[in-house]
Amino acid sequence: MVEKDLQKTQNVSAERIRNAKTFVPRVDIYETKNSLILVADMPGVDEQTVDIELEKNVLTIAGRVETEKPAGGMLYAEYETGDYERAFTLSDEIDRDGIVATVKNGVLRLELPKAEKAKPKKIAITAA
Repeated sequence: MVEKDLQKTQNVSAERIRNAKTFVPRVDIYETKNSLILVADMPGVDEQTVDIELEKNVLTIAGRVETEKPAGGMLYAEYETGDYERAFTLSDEIDRDGIVATVKNGVLRLELPKAEKAKPKKIAITAA
C-alpha cells in the first residue's frame, strides 16, 4: 500500500534563491493500521526552519540550515551543512486534512492518516 499511496516525485523544480548546498533527506516510511508514517533525517532544522506544503497531490518538505562560522574561520571540516528538499506524490487514499507534522532534534515526523475508504474493514459473518 505504501508504494501506491506515497511515491517519490522526481520532477520538482524550484528556483533557488539561497546560495546553499541542497540535500535530499533520507526518509523511512512505514505503515500502521490507520496511517503512513514518514520520518525524515534533517539535521539542523527545527520548527522555525522547516516548511511542509501540499499542493495538488504533491507533498513537499524543505528545511533551511544556517551554517555557524567560527570567528577565526574554518581550518578543516568533514561535516557539510545545507538545505533539504524532497517531494512525494500522495494518492487519494490519504486524508489530507489530518496530516500531522512534528520535528525534534533534526528529525521530521509526518503522520499521513489513511482516508476512511482505505482503512481495512472487518466483514461481519452471519449464519445462513
